[in-house]
Amino acid sequence: MIAQTETKNYTPEEYLELEIASETRNEYRNGEIIPMTGGTPDHNEIAGNLHTLLKFALKGQSYRIFITDQRLWIPAVSLYTYPDVMVLQKPIELQTGRKDTVLNPCFIAEVLSKSTQNYDRSEKFASYRTIPTFQEYLLIDQYRIHVEHYVKTDVNQWIFSEYDDPNVTLSFSNFETQILIADLYENIDFNNQY
Repeated sequence: MIAQTETKNYTPEEYLELEIASETRNEYRNGEIIPMTGGTPDHNEIAGNLHTLLKFALKGQSYRIFITDQRLWIPAVSLYTYPDVMVLQKPIELQTGRKDTVLNPCFIAEVLSKSTQNYDRSEKFASYRTIPTFQEYLLIDQYRIHVEHYVKTDVNQWIFSEYDDPNVTLSFSNFETQILIADLYENIDFNNQY
C-alpha cells in the first residue's frame, strides 16, 4: 500500500510571507504553493524580445510593462502568479497592503513550455479571464514559430487567431501597436534547441 502525502493548504498571508523569503518563485493556487521551474534560454529570449518590443512601442504612453518577476493577484480564483509579460494601464492597481503585487493587467503573454502549455491554455487562461481589466492574451510557442492570440470583444466573447508565418505582422487591439512575428523569435535557432 502506498502512503499518500497530505497537501498542506496555506493562507494567502502565509504564502506571501514564505514567498518574500524564497529564493525561487512560487505560484499560489487556492491554498497550494506550486514551485515555478526555471525557463530555458529560448523561453527567456522570447519573453525578453516581447518585453523590449512593447517597451519601445508604448514609450510615452499610459502603460507599464513588466516581465517575469512581477506578481499578479487574481482574487476571484485565489491565485498569485508571475506572467511572463504583462501590460498594465496607468495608474497600476496594487493589492491592498502590498507594494509588490499588481491587480489590473490589460494584456498578458506566456511563453509556452512543455510542462506548462496545457495549464497556460486552459486553467490559467480561465483564471486570467476573471480579471475585469484583462482584454488580450498572447501565447508564444518556444519550440517552433507559432503564436496564439486572444482578444476580448465583449463579455464572455473572445476572438482567437493563430500565426505560423514569421513574416506576418501581429496587431494588438488593446493598444495601437504592431509586432512582426519574426521579431518575437529573434536569436532563436530551432535547429539547436536545448
